Amino acid sequence: MHRPQLSLPARAARLALIGSLAAITLTSCSPPVDVPAAQDAANPACAPMMVALPDAIGEYPLRKTNSQATAAWGDPSLVILRCGVNVPGPTTDRCVTVNGIDWVIKEGNPVWTLTTYGREPATEILMDPDKISSATVLADLAAAAGKVPAARNCVGQEDLQNLPPSQ
Repeated sequence: MHRPQLSLPARAARLALIGSLAAITLTSCSPPVDVPAAQDAANPACAPMMVALPDAIGEYPLRKTNSQATAAWGDPSLVILRCGVNVPGPTTDRCVTVNGIDWVIKEGNPVWTLTTYGREPATEILMDPDKISSATVLADLAAAAGKVPAARNCVGQEDLQNLPPSQ
C-alpha cells in the first residue's frame, strides 16, 4: 500500500501532536503525592478554595495528591497545602498579611508552617524557604485562600496603642 508523503509543515504538526500526547501520557502516569488529609478536610468551605488553586506556584506545577482538600506543587514537592486544619487561636507567633490574607508563620528547620488566620476552616502550607520564597507562595495562593471568608484579622502591637483601660 502506498501512503502519500506529508508536506514538511504537516509532518512537523504531526510530530508536535505525537510529542504532546506522549508528554500528557507521561505526566498522567506519575504517582500522586501522599499528603495526609486534615481533620476537617470534608468541610464544604474548602471546595471553593480547592477549585481556585493556581496551576503553578512560581515555576513549580501543581501535582495530583491522594487526599481530599490537599495540593502539592513541584517535583519533588516544594509546597504542600491542606485545607481543614485546626483554626489557630490568638497567638504571639508572627502574623503577616499578603494580598489581604492573614497567615500565622511558624519557622521550623527546615520546614515552615503557614496557616491562614481568621478563616474557618483554616488552610496550612508546608514549605522550605531555602527552596522557594514564602512571599511567592503566599502571593500565588492569596486569591484561592480568599475563597474562605475571613471572620477575624491579625492584630499587631500598633493596633494595641490606644486601648481603653480595664475597669
